Amino acid sequence: MEHVFPGLYKAELLKAIETVDLDKVGEVIQILKEARDAGRRIFVCGNGGSASSASHFVCDVLKGASYGRPARFRIIALTDSLPTLTAYSNDVGYDCVFAEQLKNFAEPGDVVMAISGSGNSPNVLRAVEYGNAAGCRTIGLTGRDGGELGALAQWNIQVSHPHMGRIEDAHMMVLHMICYYFMDVEAAERAAG
Repeated sequence: MEHVFPGLYKAELLKAIETVDLDKVGEVIQILKEARDAGRRIFVCGNGGSASSASHFVCDVLKGASYGRPARFRIIALTDSLPTLTAYSNDVGYDCVFAEQLKNFAEPGDVVMAISGSGNSPNVLRAVEYGNAAGCRTIGLTGRDGGELGALAQWNIQVSHPHMGRIEDAHMMVLHMICYYFMDVEAAERAAG
């Protein structure tokens, strides 16, 4: 079975990737391009593996899609301030750890991107609710049936698959599609003149 399982996993991952709506990915690229060009902030959050994906995406965009470029992204992973996360978790409640950070920084026209395989993480939902109320553009990366986040976010990229690992794999692929648009396509367009 140990020789068969990797192939089964790969086959199911390919099925998960096929559920991604590439038109929505293109719309999100446009939203992030507009935010960058207008000097707006982009906030990204998630829990567990999705927190790691948020941090990875922000790193890629801060360096790969900004270094040496004429326009730079103002993007922040709300997952990366461990003292802030633990202070709010301990003193107030875990459901507010992202929304409370947004209250310090988010302004109308900024972007809030939330990543959640289940689409039902309370802290991610509170962040998107706050983003919507504050006049931000909100993006969800969800799995399964989209959960509450799928309906709450103004744009939702959904991986309609039941397996969390494959959802997270596909989310990272979507995040790379977005980031590498700015790293590869825009770079080629600039080089072509």
